[in-house]
Amino acid sequence: MPNIKSAKKRVRVIEAKTAINRRVKSSLKTSIKKAQAAIAEGDPASANEAYRSAQRDIDRAVARGILHKNTAARRKSRLVAKMAAPAR
Repeated sequence: MPNIKSAKKRVRVIEAKTAINRRVKSSLKTSIKKAQAAIAEGDPASANEAYRSAQRDIDRAVARGILHKNTAARRKSRLVAKMAAPAR
């Protein structure tokens, strides 16, 4: 446990930021799972809507600094590949 006042504050700030980041990551994972489930159902309209929602959430996570841009690109690419797979 820190003794210095500024170090104590950093601990509080980091705990608050960690809670926010955890919440955003959790909702992001849920959004991606929903998109994968919609893609697995085979309905192109719902799959496209779920993909757009997941893409928006991924981009927001990048903007907040929670995900790296390459990680976001990879996740979006994998979702698109799954959407295209049944068409092959």
